[in-house]
Amino acid sequence: MAAAAPPAPSKRRAWLLAIRPPTLPAAVAPVLAGTGIAAVDGDFEVGRFFLALIGAIFIQIVVNFANDLSDFRRGADTPDRLGPPRAVAQGWLSQREMTVGISLATAAALIVGIVLILIVGWPILIIGGASLIAAVTYTGGPLPYGYRGLGDIICFLFFGFVAVMGAGYVQIEELTWDLAAASVPVGCLVTAILVVNNLRDLDTDRASDKRTLAVLIGERNTRIEYVALTIGAFVSIAIFASVELLPYFCYLAWIGLPPGMWLAREIANGRSGAALNPMLKRTAQLHLLVGAMIGLGGVLGTL
Repeated sequence: MAAAAPPAPSKRRAWLLAIRPPTLPAAVAPVLAGTGIAAVDGDFEVGRFFLALIGAIFIQIVVNFANDLSDFRRGADTPDRLGPPRAVAQGWLSQREMTVGISLATAAALIVGIVLILIVGWPILIIGGASLIAAVTYTGGPLPYGYRGLGDIICFLFFGFVAVMGAGYVQIEELTWDLAAASVPVGCLVTAILVVNNLRDLDTDRASDKRTLAVLIGERNTRIEYVALTIGAFVSIAIFASVELLPYFCYLAWIGLPPGMWLAREIANGRSGAALNPMLKRTAQLHLLVGAMIGLGGVLGTL
């Protein structure tokens, strides 16, 4: 006799699971890094920091909600999926409810963005608007870039470069080479999170029409990509610190080197399927640690 299916969570719990709290460090890390590096060139504005942080978190929630809905509609979330269950696919939330959730999260991000525009100026409109468009079109819209092998480069661009530069701009109202340098390790590690996700889902994505970069380049090259991104994050810190684009104190981020090398070894040695779920969580933690240490290094560089 088949085992009974586990009971559905309450609506509140279903929304919490749909938010995917373990993914939120992807939004927090670039704000910490960009704010800390901006402190080298200007005063720290705590109100602006929290507005940037809240806005970034809402954009990440938009990504998660839109991904939940769009993957269900496109048939990518099947019973064979190895990652955490998705709210719409499980029937915990209806498509209509998730559409409302996307609208509310987008509205919240827009409200924060409008406040920042009034404080900082119109460039925030471009940064925030482009980020929201990227969030919604990852797996949604007529041409979802996540289904066409572009997810990795867009992730690096918007959750690395744009996010760090935007957080720094909120503080000092200018874009600097220091911020661009800080965005490289942050972008490498946030992209590594996506790489683990796509490596885990490789078989189910192949069975659908979801052509992630992992599907296009294959399992072996995806593992190489993860190792290259992880090593590249720490090498880039050393390079930029050596030419004084990053404060020397940013070497504090190398506290993440041992766990980073352990993760790279585990991925390279063939962890696959559900065994990648803990690797996904630890990569997100590594990303947050490195982003925080880069930010701290920036603050210490002012002393």
